Amino acid sequence: MNVHADFTAEPSTQPLLRGALRGSMKGLFRGLIRPAMPVAGQRVTLRMLTAAMPVTAGVSRSKELIAGRPCEWHRPEQSDGKVMLYLHGGAFLIGSPATHRGLCASIARRSQLSVCVLDYRLAPEHPFPAARDDAVEAYKELLARGYLPQNIALGGDSAGGNLGLITALRLAELALPVPGALVCFSPVVDFSGDQLHNPAAGDPLLNVSWIEQAADLYCPPGMNRRDPALSPIFADLAGLPPLLIQVGEEEVLLNDSLRLAERARAAGVTVRLERYPGLWHVFQAHTGLLRSADEALDRVAVFLSSLQG
Repeated sequence: MNVHADFTAEPSTQPLLRGALRGSMKGLFRGLIRPAMPVAGQRVTLRMLTAAMPVTAGVSRSKELIAGRPCEWHRPEQSDGKVMLYLHGGAFLIGSPATHRGLCASIARRSQLSVCVLDYRLAPEHPFPAARDDAVEAYKELLARGYLPQNIALGGDSAGGNLGLITALRLAELALPVPGALVCFSPVVDFSGDQLHNPAAGDPLLNVSWIEQAADLYCPPGMNRRDPALSPIFADLAGLPPLLIQVGEEEVLLNDSLRLAERARAAGVTVRLERYPGLWHVFQAHTGLLRSADEALDRVAVFLSSLQG
């Protein structure tokens, strides 16, 4: 798709490391996390694969409750009083604050804001709209704790990017103040799956069959997959806060990000689209290893600095 990008990264850094990471993900993540493995096994596998991710220094971590749900807070040594409510990815089936510690701690340190990672309810035990409702209640709790809406950012990757978008849209429906910014890493925006990308090098992380399994388990039976509450690409996006989208070009969900940027701009939303050639789904999770991931998160910090105090 020919969509204007505000930034396109150089594709040539650390080719050997990229190749090694690509191979390991294809064999371990894509090879194991697939429909043949029960969801409980998928959850354990992801926890094991992420257990050895680098830990960011200068950030404290604590387990708490927010709006009755477990969460983890990452707080930098110096904070400017702003906060990000982070919604982790995992196809709505897997993932937790523990699997995203490296990524969220890095965001906290680089952006100098506190990051609250919500342990929202997962499918198939809790299909749509349980996760969205958990995110809405957590956001309302942040407001009740005294955070100004302009000092709150919503962030998320993949399924969590979808949740960030539909949470912001739901807040507007409820006549609640929307957050000051929205950060999406390769968000899911279209459950119809009609415009998936087919990268020439292949997607080392995502199986289309796994995406289809997740959609079947997350979406209530009979619900239109194009329902705007589920697939934000079909929603009226006017009124969304400033939006940063980062996406790798070697992933099946590339077109979701490109279409989202195009639709949001047409609705009058302030959008920044960043494309990363040679990289895969949620490559930012390799912060501390991959320079491109660190540079992408530095750009997140610059974007979030626009939050008004």
